[in-house]
Amino acid sequence: MRSSNPSESTPCESAPRPSTLGELRTSGHVQRSVKAEIRGNLLHRLRTGEPRFPGILGFDDTVLPHLERALLAGHDLVLLGERGQGKTRLIRTLAGLLDEWTPVVAGCEINDHPYAPVCVRCRRLAAEKGDELPVDWKHRDERYGEKLATPDTSVGDLIGDVDPIRVAEGRTLGDPETVHFGLVPRTNRGVFSINELPDLAERIQVALLNVLEERDVQIRGYALRLPLDVLLVASANPEDYTNRGRIITPLKDRFGAEIRTHYPLALEAELALIRQESDFADLAGLPAEVPDHLIEVIGRFTRLVRESTAVDARSGVSARFALAAAETVAAGAVRRAALTGEDHAVARVCDLPAIVPSLMGKVEFEVSEEGREQEVLEHLLRRAVAETYRRTLGAADLNGLLDKFDAGETVESGELVTATELLRRLGPVPGLAKMMERLGMSGESPGQAAAALEFALEGLFLTRRLSKDVGAGGSEGTATYRT
Repeated sequence: MRSSNPSESTPCESAPRPSTLGELRTSGHVQRSVKAEIRGNLLHRLRTGEPRFPGILGFDDTVLPHLERALLAGHDLVLLGERGQGKTRLIRTLAGLLDEWTPVVAGCEINDHPYAPVCVRCRRLAAEKGDELPVDWKHRDERYGEKLATPDTSVGDLIGDVDPIRVAEGRTLGDPETVHFGLVPRTNRGVFSINELPDLAERIQVALLNVLEERDVQIRGYALRLPLDVLLVASANPEDYTNRGRIITPLKDRFGAEIRTHYPLALEAELALIRQESDFADLAGLPAEVPDHLIEVIGRFTRLVRESTAVDARSGVSARFALAAAETVAAGAVRRAALTGEDHAVARVCDLPAIVPSLMGKVEFEVSEEGREQEVLEHLLRRAVAETYRRTLGAADLNGLLDKFDAGETVESGELVTATELLRRLGPVPGLAKMMERLGMSGESPGQAAAALEFALEGLFLTRRLSKDVGAGGSEGTATYRT
């Protein structure tokens, strides 16, 4: 039986999988290399329009075409980009291009294919058992290996070493079965990723040369040839080339492609990424709602930080910066709901200031800005709020809200002011429904109404149509709006 996907060579899920070499041959299974599997399955998805790299946003017209060409060409590759650009996330999706199930010799440490075993143990078993050679099936999720390169990584970690326990059991040092295989051979017939490759010591990088070119491994002088079948993918940060290390020239030459990644080029991609990666429903068991206009503020804030001359552009500003900001804002809403007894947590503008101190450690500033880090981020956050306000409510008729301040009245808000209390202090506001519609709010909860009104108040302050007095108390201080 064959898979419904014409590019795969895996038995149908409904049929029992062959359990011996003879049954596998009878089933019509065709052996393919890892790169042939990926090429065939990628071509199938290209022709049918199926998602090739699920969860990857903002790379459709830039990175992914280069990646697809490299995979179709059968190249090992390096993804080069600043931190937090999704390099590891993208690499992990490559395993999804493998056949869903693949046969292996039962008990093999390096996933030998039953048709062509390469390790000493499996060759001996194949000679002894013939068509009765036992076969297991491995899912594609188990065919992905990953190692974060660190200075203490050894050749034994990656390639393998002599196992003293096996020697103590009576085997001689010359016996190939005394070898304990490392991560790369154990990912044979799969995808192996080395993250931050330049951090790997140069003498360790040398050990990968044979894997990439000759497709074999050498362990402590053993006459051991293992023709590995593996797609090797590495990630690197351009800053590492000068600050912490480099990829040695012979190793770079053996990678077939170097692909440059980037941060989201468009605001829409930035916002989609935040929404995709942030889980506001798992905060202290109380779901938090973060309105679209606050997500936009966070996205604009992230982009302004990346573009700021006060920030070291070489280190970059990770996508995790925006995700942590969104989660911090949601957590502020959850905290307020817990302290004040609100049933539904909705984030508001008053939850934004708390993200500045919590995110400062994620940004590398220029030396000239030492001591001004918080001031820089606070200024950029105000700009992000103002830009979002101009886009959403800049052309709206807010006279109904401004009329509340005609008689010199003031309105006090703050992190611990409930939505119901804020609405009571403001009273009925003409045009509130239109305001909420412009902000993309379809509900009618007090939390949403309060979020819309507080955002409008902050926007009127930033465009100098209202004044604001900030009370003491840091993030739990109050903000009093007045004319």
